[in-house]
Amino acid sequence: MTTLADIGLLAAPFAAGLLVLATHVPLGIEVLRRGIIFLDLAVAQMAALGVLVAHLLEWDAPDVAHGLGVQAAAAVAAILGALLLTWSEKRWPQLQEALIGLMFVVAASAGMLLLSGNPHGGEHLRDLLGGQVLWVGWDRLGPVAALYAVLLLAWFAWPARLGRAGFYLAFALAVTASVQLVGVFLVFASLIAPAVATAGVTRRRLPLACALGALGYAAGLMLSLAFDLPAGAAIVCSLGLIAVLMLPRGRLAAAPGHAT
Repeated sequence: MTTLADIGLLAAPFAAGLLVLATHVPLGIEVLRRGIIFLDLAVAQMAALGVLVAHLLEWDAPDVAHGLGVQAAAAVAAILGALLLTWSEKRWPQLQEALIGLMFVVAASAGMLLLSGNPHGGEHLRDLLGGQVLWVGWDRLGPVAALYAVLLLAWFAWPARLGRAGFYLAFALAVTASVQLVGVFLVFASLIAPAVATAGVTRRRLPLACALGALGYAAGLMLSLAFDLPAGAAIVCSLGLIAVLMLPRGRLAAAPGHAT
């Protein structure tokens, strides 16, 4: 039987989810507007690749989630991916979505190659993809909150000054932190599901998207607690279900530059 004490254990994971949503919802809406849906997956996978490299170089002792070497490796890999995508968007804009998808699959395959000789490779890969949000503690949220606050300030205070390169850089830094909190799959769901769920909304879209994202995290965490399910997978499924249920009934207008 689920008790109040059990529910209290979900407070830190839920707070982590709210932090992730704070940056990922506005970024996800922008990704959807630009039509570069797999950007988040590609950059998140690059950050995960950086984490794996740091692990193999033993920069993660004693804890993979807290080592500065891991943070630096993840950030460098994500920023490198963002810079490459900034350059490719200028040079081959018509191929950008394909190149984003290619970056994702290459980074994922490189990670598999790096772990091929590691007896615990499957476990590390599963943790990076599915995440371990249920075990996030309060001590990990402070630095992430500070980073997100800076990114949100730049995003809302000086949106015109960011430009294309600034957008990719902010995206890379946000994803670097969130991948290590919630995993690659939940990063993608946090970005895309609320944006899709509110695709037909013209007024107060951002607060509605954040509220739906919070509902998805709460439902997924409660399902995980009640039925002993993997928390990350439960939240992803909850966010996906909410997005499907909230899909606009009418046909949406095509984004600029895209065929109807």
